Amino acid sequence: MVRPATKTELLDASKKQFDRLFKEIETLSADAKQGTFPFEDRDRNIRDVFIHLHEWHNMMETWYKIGMSGEKPAIPKEGYTFKTLPALNFEIWKAYQDTDLECAERLLKESHLRMMELIRAHTDEELFTKRYYPWTNTTSLGSYFISSTSSHYDWAIKKIKKYKRELARLS
Repeated sequence: MVRPATKTELLDASKKQFDRLFKEIETLSADAKQGTFPFEDRDRNIRDVFIHLHEWHNMMETWYKIGMSGEKPAIPKEGYTFKTLPALNFEIWKAYQDTDLECAERLLKESHLRMMELIRAHTDEELFTKRYYPWTNTTSLGSYFISSTSSHYDWAIKKIKKYKRELARLS
């Protein structure tokens, strides 16, 4: 996947990868959609993958709101660093264990739309000029959006493809 370098490319890549994710899932049976991944991983099912993406959208939205208000957001989240991401991701996983697949899908679709709205609100310069916004440190706002949308969707697609390969191998 080519890394987006313009607003149009970012919107297109995010939509394309988001749609690809759901196309991968659409090919699964109803039972497989509800099934448990037959491999060791933090995310045990499609719901977990959806929730992971959704919560990273929520974190991005929080960083954005705090950063755009002139404050410095806690990235990735208060009490966590990028070195402690496994613990943060596990906390996200634990928090949603009572959420069903349909709810997780709705939450993801809603937060994806919010990400697209935020991206649309900016120019290419605002999105892709490094340090344009002080809160993004040495990178660009667009890099944050890429990480929380198109690149993260690519991760999810790979996870679903792995699940499908394992299902085929086991059948």
